[in-house]
Amino acid sequence: MTATTTRPGRVEVHGVHKSFGTLEVLQGIDLVVEPGSVTVVLGPSGSGKSTLLRSINHLEKVDRGFIALDGELVGYRRRSHRGGDRLHELQEKDLLRQRTRFGFVFQNFNLFPHLTALENVVEAPVSAQGRRRGEVEAEARELLARVGLADKAAVHPRQLSGGQQQRVAIARALAMRPAVLLFDEPTSALDPELVGEVLGVIEDLARTGTTMIVVTHEIGFARKAADQVVFMDAGRIVETGPPEQVLDAPRHERTRAFLAKVL
Repeated sequence: MTATTTRPGRVEVHGVHKSFGTLEVLQGIDLVVEPGSVTVVLGPSGSGKSTLLRSINHLEKVDRGFIALDGELVGYRRRSHRGGDRLHELQEKDLLRQRTRFGFVFQNFNLFPHLTALENVVEAPVSAQGRRRGEVEAEARELLARVGLADKAAVHPRQLSGGQQQRVAIARALAMRPAVLLFDEPTSALDPELVGEVLGVIEDLARTGTTMIVVTHEIGFARKAADQVVFMDAGRIVETGPPEQVLDAPRHERTRAFLAKVL
C-alpha cells in the first residue's frame, strides 16, 4: 500500500502576495516542488511559512499570483473575458473536491474529540470523497498500524499522548490519498520527548516518494529527509537548494545568522 495517488503532485507557486491589513506577509513567492520530493521550509517566526502553506491549499486566499497543482490552478479557474483571461474563484463544492488532493497536518492535531482514532481517520474519505465506509475502515486500520497505533483504534484523542494524536492526524491525512502532504510545524506542540516518534513517521513517509512540504524548526529532520530546503524571512524566500548547500554552506548572510542561532 502506498500513500500516493496516481497523480504526480507537482506544486508551482508563482508571484504570490498575501497581506493581513497593512502587514504584507508574503512578498512575491516563487517556488516549485517536484513530484515525490520533500521540501522543508525553515525561517524565523513571522517569516510567512505557515501562511505560505495555508495558501497552497487555499485555506488562505492570495492577493496576487497563483498556485497550481499538476498544472491545475488551486482555488480558481480561468475564464476568457473580452480577449483576456480572468480568474474566478471555485464554488465551495469544487474547492472541497480539489482540497482533498492535499493532506494537511496541523500543529495542534485538530482531531474530533468525540470520535475514536479510527473514526477520525475514516470520517473525511467517507464524507468528502464518498467512498464506502467498509473499504475506508480497512484502509484506516492499515494506516493506524503504519504509524504504530494499531492498538489505539478504539481510543478517543483525550486518552492519547500528543505524539499519538499527531500520528493519528498523519494517518487521517494519508487516508485521503492526497497528491501532496502539507505539515505545519507538526512537532511544535509536542513535549520534547515525543518529537522523535512523530519525526520518525514523517521520515518513513519521505522514503515512500510522497510529495511533502514541511514547515518545521527541526534542522536534523531537514538534513536527513529533505530534497530541497527553503529559507524564508520577512515574507520572502531568501535561499533555496539541497540541504547540504543551504544548511552547511548558506550563501546568504540572513540564512547564516538564523542557522547560527538554531544549530
